[in-house]
Amino acid sequence: MSQPFHILKHEHRIIERVLRSLDGVCARLEGGTRVPASALLEIADFVTTFADQYHHGKEEQHLFPALERSGIPREGGPLSVMEYEHQLERELIAGLRQSIDQYADGDAHATRSFVEAGRAFLSLLVAHIEKEDSILFRIGDEVLDETEKVMLAKDFKQLDAALGGLTLQDYERKASALEQKWAL
Repeated sequence: MSQPFHILKHEHRIIERVLRSLDGVCARLEGGTRVPASALLEIADFVTTFADQYHHGKEEQHLFPALERSGIPREGGPLSVMEYEHQLERELIAGLRQSIDQYADGDAHATRSFVEAGRAFLSLLVAHIEKEDSILFRIGDEVLDETEKVMLAKDFKQLDAALGGLTLQDYERKASALEQKWAL
């Protein structure tokens, strides 16, 4: 598999660390353990910034258009499925954020709301990552020529500079710290 797809797969592995922390937080909340709202917010912030804005941004701004130019239809094919799932993920993140605000304010129902949104997000994103890793990236590696792959890798590296002052390594460290603290 070529460089742009290695980059995206590596980012998936970082995201999976945070998903394991989200799973651990949900399990603790389901078991009646109080988790600081700041921990819930840290996970939501990571998912919003790194997974959605940064990683999905690479896919939506660069990969999907490149695939479409190479003959993969946007409508009725894998691209529309991926875009739809990105939108569902954003809606679930919004639900997580809303429940975190309520949880921080002591709302008794907020724990259940957070766990439901968290479990739905986990289920969707785990399946989404699997589809991208095993289907979409394989298709992309087959249909894109070497020039397009080099351009994608270059575009991805330019986006690395726009991580909000943090480097990819900073996000890897944050993901590892969240996983170590909250994953079961």
